Amino acid sequence: MHPVEQINVIIGRIYKSGMTTTSGGNVSIRDKNGDIWITPSGVDKGSLTVKDIMQVKRDGTLIGPHKPSSELPFHKAIYEARPELTAIIHAHPPALVAFSIAGVVPDTKIVPQAHHICGDIGFAPYGTPGSEELGEKIAHEFKDKRYKAVIMENHGVVLGGTDMMDAYQRFETLEFCCRTIVNAKRLGNVNYLSDEQVSQYVHHLPTNVSHFMDIEHPSGERAIRTDMVNIIRRACDQGLMISTYGTVSVRWGDNNNDFLITPSNIARWDIVPSDIVQIKNGMAEAGKTPSRSVALHQRIYQLNPQINSIICTQPVNLMAHAVSGSKFDVRTIPESWIFLQDVPSIPFGLIYNDVDSVAKMFQNNRVILVENDSVFVTGDKLLNTFDYLEVAEFSANSLVMAASIGPLQPISDDEIEDLRVAFNVK
Repeated sequence: MHPVEQINVIIGRIYKSGMTTTSGGNVSIRDKNGDIWITPSGVDKGSLTVKDIMQVKRDGTLIGPHKPSSELPFHKAIYEARPELTAIIHAHPPALVAFSIAGVVPDTKIVPQAHHICGDIGFAPYGTPGSEELGEKIAHEFKDKRYKAVIMENHGVVLGGTDMMDAYQRFETLEFCCRTIVNAKRLGNVNYLSDEQVSQYVHHLPTNVSHFMDIEHPSGERAIRTDMVNIIRRACDQGLMISTYGTVSVRWGDNNNDFLITPSNIARWDIVPSDIVQIKNGMAEAGKTPSRSVALHQRIYQLNPQINSIICTQPVNLMAHAVSGSKFDVRTIPESWIFLQDVPSIPFGLIYNDVDSVAKMFQNNRVILVENDSVFVTGDKLLNTFDYLEVAEFSANSLVMAASIGPLQPISDDEIEDLRVAFNVK
């Protein structure tokens, strides 16, 4: 896509996700000619079009109907400090702003891919917005090549990337990280991963999956792909997935162990039906890399004939429980327990190191939390599985909010037994 199209898509996505305001934030791309394409100053982010994007040529000439963003000076300063960066995002998402006004740099080692994507985070002292001074302070941080993201004191965050999607995924993941830390602190302490634990994430990415060439796409299989993409987009719209993490799989075909699963290398927002990976007889269709959790999905299907779909993701409130070690107690309202029953939590790393024992747990559990990693939700139909995910995250959100009000008052064992009988829960 042309730079104006990329910028328009990304600033629109940031605004619709509630991570900037009508007047706040700016996005830029530097092209191969050294020209900078940037969002305009004073134009509604909710109605921005490609015609509004400004071009600042290398010699300083302005092309476009508006003034460029007032923060152009620090965009230019970052590009000069880090020639390998070609895209920059600056915005004021609430959780990242919370860290900026507290003067705290977030530790991204709460889940492995957050640190893998974001890395270490810099911190730039306060400077007047739009000033050359602010640009110098930010550029000074970016000169340390460890940093592709910098917290701006009492201001927000600025992130760079080798392209616009790289920058956006870092931005979205860092805000997820900060929201999770904030919510986890409401529940108790935050348990961070060690460097060794983080490295397990990289080491367990599927790199030696066998592939098959004789690929067929009957109409039923194509329909499932479309259903999966619709659910993925719905999950992204509702904040139940982010672009860098989220796996969906569904059984298909005559062999009960065959299934379709999301790929590992495509932003969740952008997945289309043809990206979905077919798994047949334990092999993946040629030319595609399945989700890193493909082995666990396969074993769950093999050991649990009642399960026909699986969603693995990282909603912020469920993850607040997963990184704080707080019990996710679904004995809060009747619907939560009827839909989910009790939800166990398992240690980080178990899904990599003992696939069989984890898969067997789904014989008696519909939802399982993995500490500092994810939540797995299963069901007999994809829509039902998504419904269970929604109920779980809504319940987790209520628990996070309740933590600031007073002690939890769960439903009693006798009341649970009444529900078990009334709704025939096994």
